[in-house]
Amino acid sequence: MGSYKGEEQHHHHHHRNESNCVLVHGPIIVGAGPSGLATSACLKQQSVPSLILEKSDCIASLWQHRTYDRLKLHLPRQFCELPLLGFPHNFPKYPTKHQFISYMETYASHFSIKPRFNQAVIKAEFDHVLGFWRVKTQDFEYISRWLIVATGENAEPVIPDIPGIDRFKGRVVHTSLYKSGSVFKNQRVLVIGCGNSGMEVCLDLCRFNVIPHMVVRNTVHVLPREMFGFSTFGIAMALVKWFPLKLVDKLLLLLANFTLGNTDQIGLRRPKTGPIELKNVTGKTPVLDVGALSQIKCGKIKVMEGVKEITRNGAKFVDGQEKEIDSIILATGYKSNVPTWLK
Repeated sequence: MGSYKGEEQHHHHHHRNESNCVLVHGPIIVGAGPSGLATSACLKQQSVPSLILEKSDCIASLWQHRTYDRLKLHLPRQFCELPLLGFPHNFPKYPTKHQFISYMETYASHFSIKPRFNQAVIKAEFDHVLGFWRVKTQDFEYISRWLIVATGENAEPVIPDIPGIDRFKGRVVHTSLYKSGSVFKNQRVLVIGCGNSGMEVCLDLCRFNVIPHMVVRNTVHVLPREMFGFSTFGIAMALVKWFPLKLVDKLLLLLANFTLGNTDQIGLRRPKTGPIELKNVTGKTPVLDVGALSQIKCGKIKVMEGVKEITRNGAKFVDGQEKEIDSIILATGYKSNVPTWLK
């Protein structure tokens, strides 16, 4: 992005002295994903300058670097657009990953948002004496009265500790590095996790003559992506405005059982708590089915109980079964990294 001296002529709202300190007039926003860009645009609308610090080399880095090729938005586009600038009219109801990234890039240039890239925040703390936030990256210390954290819930992959996984001689990859099933062609693949990523990765693997074995350790809510031509999420959001949450959950499950059948019979046990209440209480999102369920029903995706241990050539399961496998994909989700740097 050029040197600071050059930047100071463009951005009159940052000042710096020689000790690598940058004074920011306006909030510092950490993260150039959808939330960070939206916040910056809304502030700009009110003539408030801001500075986005982004640890990677691009906007929406999770979308650009850590998503699989077949990914589409799980919710209809009207629920995913950012404020002040909607999706292009020619986009489909469920935009693809590449369409979403291009929309984000258009958004950033439309509002002239220019994040500082390759600035990983190591530490952010409030200086009570000065009344300012001190935000340290590997290069600079940025100082501002306001700090906005927009790094999302999915910053770091969760890698579980599974007994024996270090002995395994095949490939082990987290879904954050999974692009397509083509590299696993004709293999025996164990997918650990049954959230949206686990289900979609299994579905993708089926296209490449793989019979994925999907490990389901816990209970899971699976809902159809659409019911009677309407988005399930849209129906839920509309109902919640008028009815108590528990009743909406009951209705959703009634409709889900009607369209998908009883998922308990195929090894996907539902939690006792309803899908929306569970999301509110634990943050755990229900799975929106985009085709994996029918592949489970016809045996193309095998549902397995928990893994007891991984061996050199395969896995032993808690129900006593043993399978030979070539590769393991960890669909074990993500976590926020905020606790590591926000003091």
